[in-house]
Amino acid sequence: MSEGGKISVFLLDDHEVVRRGVHELLAVEPDIEVVGEAGTAADALNRIPAARPDVAVLDVRLPDGSGVEVCREIRSRDESIRCLMLTSYADDEALFDAIMAGASGYVLKAIRGNELLAAVRDVAAGKSLLDPEATRRVLDRLRGGGTGATREDDERLARLTDQERRILDLIGDGLTNRAIGEEMHLAEKTIKNYVSSVLAKLGMSRRAQAAAYVARRQAERPADH
Repeated sequence: MSEGGKISVFLLDDHEVVRRGVHELLAVEPDIEVVGEAGTAADALNRIPAARPDVAVLDVRLPDGSGVEVCREIRSRDESIRCLMLTSYADDEALFDAIMAGASGYVLKAIRGNELLAAVRDVAAGKSLLDPEATRRVLDRLRGGGTGATREDDERLARLTDQERRILDLIGDGLTNRAIGEEMHLAEKTIKNYVSSVLAKLGMSRRAQAAAYVARRQAERPADH
């Protein structure tokens, strides 16, 4: 929180009119303060670490990249900054990428003003706005459809060492190699080698596939209570 207990917010959108409109919407609220703005991914990556906002509201599609990439990079540097993705398009793959990048929420620009304010407050409070059903649908789609653990799944998991299983779980939590290294007290290069081994043993080519695999297994696991 900024001085006075206000929620500090940084805005990234390449359309000045949109950015100004969101700024004005947020700035009139007594508990919210806009601490910075940017119109490009590069500018945002320079300004956000210095501004250290509670919430970064990030446009997904930018002329020089993606708000998802900004989210991933910012959160790899400082996990206390929460990201709320704002986009014009209901795109399943962008939603999946946002989840994997560690975003706390994903809302359409068609959202009402009071709903956006509520979203910013919820994300600042540590809540996730990612709908579980939408998330499962996205993960299932990117896994090629199909549900239910199979014998093949069990055989692939059995190939992993205990250390590799732990790393797989952390990939599923959306952690970067750097963050996994800090968690396990190992060098980032060592983690990179472990991740390559995990993907090879699971017969996967992309980290996102492994994350989706973990999420699907967790969704299918019976509740303990």
